[in-house]
Amino acid sequence: MATTYSNDVTGIFKKYQSLTADTTLTPADSGKTFLLDAVGEAITLPAVASCEGVQYKFICTVTAATTDWTIVAATNVIYGSAQVAGAVVAASAENTITLVVAKFLPGDWVTLESDGTNWYVEASVVTSAGCTFTAA
Repeated sequence: MATTYSNDVTGIFKKYQSLTADTTLTPADSGKTFLLDAVGEAITLPAVASCEGVQYKFICTVTAATTDWTIVAATNVIYGSAQVAGAVVAASAENTITLVVAKFLPGDWVTLESDGTNWYVEASVVTSAGCTFTAA
């Protein structure tokens, strides 16, 4: 009996992309991990209705030196929470996630996923006030 081995590794490795400018994401970016640089950028999420099953992750690679990073939805459809310095910070009907300059540090991360109706956030941030949620 012959044994067959697959050499298809395309599904094993994560897709990383550095963000170095303001960016509007698309559903085609789903599954990517975005590496955030030292200059805070505005990251715009696609319309939630077109994003059932879409997932994004954002990781801080260097401390932001100039401005906050923001992740923005068009409407108040962000729900979930972040662990920030050991405390739970809730997001309920929000549209903006702010990753605060000099407080969102290397290794801190945020994930978002959509069911086509809402965006669901989960985050881990070491420094107090490093991640905030606000509504439009």
